[in-house]
Amino acid sequence: MTELPMFGQLPEKPAGDQEVTLRVLVTVKAAPNPSAKYGETVCIAGLSLDTSRPGWIRLYPINFRELGEHATFKKYDVVSVKAAPARQDSRAESRRPRMTTLKVEKHLRSWTARREWLDHTLIHGTSMCGLSRNATMATQSLALIRPREITGLRIVRHKGWSSSQQAKIDSYVSQLDLFGNEDRTPLRPPRFSGIYHYLCAAPECGGHKQSLIDWEFVAFQLLRLGHLSDTAAAERLERRFLHEVCSPDRDVAFYVGNVAAHPRTFSVLGVYWPPRSASR
Repeated sequence: MTELPMFGQLPEKPAGDQEVTLRVLVTVKAAPNPSAKYGETVCIAGLSLDTSRPGWIRLYPINFRELGEHATFKKYDVVSVKAAPARQDSRAESRRPRMTTLKVEKHLRSWTARREWLDHTLIHGTSMCGLSRNATMATQSLALIRPREITGLRIVRHKGWSSSQQAKIDSYVSQLDLFGNEDRTPLRPPRFSGIYHYLCAAPECGGHKQSLIDWEFVAFQLLRLGHLSDTAAAERLERRFLHEVCSPDRDVAFYVGNVAAHPRTFSVLGVYWPPRSASR
């Protein structure tokens, strides 16, 4: 199968460190991860709305706890922000934003408005198998792919932070104590992890198992499920993110992205789930 680029040609990362103003439709807010410098950081991804720079954009690091009201934003906001190439991340889509320059232009509330930008990125025949098989640091690391069949969502107890992640949290808390900053609640791991099982468009696909690292998956646990037992909470997560979000009356696609250190390892960063169109 010939693999096609998801959205135009993959742009080369600029050679210099000069900032440019990006206009981005935010489509992904990944779950926060521990950071020794910031306490916690979030990776944002979205679609560039600049005709001169088409393609996917990754913005990192972002610390939402440190953002003022002027810089808060959510999924499907159109934002502008000055950003430079991320030199510690060689993936072509990665940029380092200067968050004090971020402005929210508007929010795309309806699925109709979102589809105008995103549906044409779903190029027929592009598969997760092809993206993973051909992945290097120089190839596409963000995409929107349509699964041929979603076979399940496995909900398991989160293993907790690794020793290196916990060390980052401890280091950050120690800095706060040292400089007398206001107390901050250390980032807690989510109660559950989720893994989507699915078949992609490749006829030879043997199945994919990819972690769901969407912030919405974590926020749903914190805000809605704290009072439930493990069994009841896991059932509610499955109902929401498998049977509701991925229901047969939705045109489901997955935002996927790889890991910088392991280019062939992709995760589900979020779910695109507009109502199924009459043509499908």
